Amino acid sequence: MANPITTTLSAKLSGLLGFSPAVPLRRWSAGQPLVDGKVLVLGSGTGPDADADAVAALLSGSPAQPSATPDSAGTEVLDGWGLDVYRHPVPDERYAAVVLVLTGVEHPDALHEPLLAAASTLKKLARGGRVVTISRTASASDAPAVAAARQGVDAVVRTIAKESRGGATANGIVLGDGVPVTAASAVGALRFLLSTRSAFVHGQLLAVDSTAGALPADWDAPLAGRVAVVTGAARGIGAAIARTLARDGATVVAVDVPAAGEQLAAVANEVRGTALQLDITAPDAGATILEHALARHGHLDVVVHNAGITRDKLFANMTEAQWDSVIAVNIAAQLAINEALLTSGDFTDAPRIVSISSTTGLAGNRGQANYAATKGGVIGMVRATAPLLEPFGGTANAVAPGFIETEMTARMPAVTRQVARQLNSLQQGGLPVDVAEAVSFLASPQAGGVVGRTLRVCGQNVVGA
Repeated sequence: MANPITTTLSAKLSGLLGFSPAVPLRRWSAGQPLVDGKVLVLGSGTGPDADADAVAALLSGSPAQPSATPDSAGTEVLDGWGLDVYRHPVPDERYAAVVLVLTGVEHPDALHEPLLAAASTLKKLARGGRVVTISRTASASDAPAVAAARQGVDAVVRTIAKESRGGATANGIVLGDGVPVTAASAVGALRFLLSTRSAFVHGQLLAVDSTAGALPADWDAPLAGRVAVVTGAARGIGAAIARTLARDGATVVAVDVPAAGEQLAAVANEVRGTALQLDITAPDAGATILEHALARHGHLDVVVHNAGITRDKLFANMTEAQWDSVIAVNIAAQLAINEALLTSGDFTDAPRIVSISSTTGLAGNRGQANYAATKGGVIGMVRATAPLLEPFGGTANAVAPGFIETEMTARMPAVTRQVARQLNSLQQGGLPVDVAEAVSFLASPQAGGVVGRTLRVCGQNVVGA
């Protein structure tokens, strides 16, 4: 699907409104290299904290290439990714990705060398390039200088993202205390953010909270052998999620209301899964989903709560029916289904719950008080549900899309739609597949250390944090 920002009509409208043309984003396709070009890894490579060398060795699978300034070659690791990795900038070299390993920074002064070294390369960053920082979380128990340095990294990432051009993205991985850079979820997060699967993830800090999780046997099929339920799967983002999970190896149960039965069957047939026509607000919806999965596929491992509705009205004019219907579908149904799964005894094999929130759940939106309550509710729900799944090696997380090009947004007035596309640093709307890629990552074994978090897929939308 072409992004409408690049069409002739949209380009003309963008020009009339004084907007800069958006750079088409490169998205994942079969056979595509992880990174199409050289990778620069900056950061500490000597002493007890040799995390930068460990990352360089992981990316290359062999000692890093010679650089302008000799340094430790690093330790060779198994199953490296075969990338062309440099540990120091080379004059006039163009890099496809820059990885800044800042885990050992304990004072703002220590940011000088790696950040300014990175700054010297950004003007020559390849089109669609990647900047990824790896740092540690700042907490109240840290010494003030340590907390200042770590929090400063977060703000720098967001600033680099706002300055990025040419479809490049900048994101950060924030490791919890005791989580090494080689932990499965740290490695998985790095691979996701370096790849084109994260094309519309921009200016975000992805927290890796624990060492839980496992690397997949096959990076192209991380969900092989898993059974996943997707609600609201008949069209739009839900259909894209079903296709992406199936592409990544999962067997998909596509769920939607009976009125969408024909479209639902088409999606289920396309992904070689099964269709379940169901009103998710029914009291027995959770039990019905579980029974279908067990009867048809033998187990249930992943649940993606995507189904949702809008009934927009200014808060002062909101009716009971408009409020209650949105609450029922968008959050109450998820809570009830989760409770049924958690108490069943049949959702215990490293289970994953991924819920679709929204940037509206972070910042609110005029005329959407009911919708905002539910999407904010999703963020709170996954944060509180995650600890209940941890004893089984499971996680609960959310994805918060920004402006995504769907049938619903296509019905917006043209000028409103064009303005909405410009309210992010990539200056365009995302596609349903962008949300689906984030869902698939969070559903995968390599995201087992990402616990109770909300990942925004919004191109660094100005809305929210």
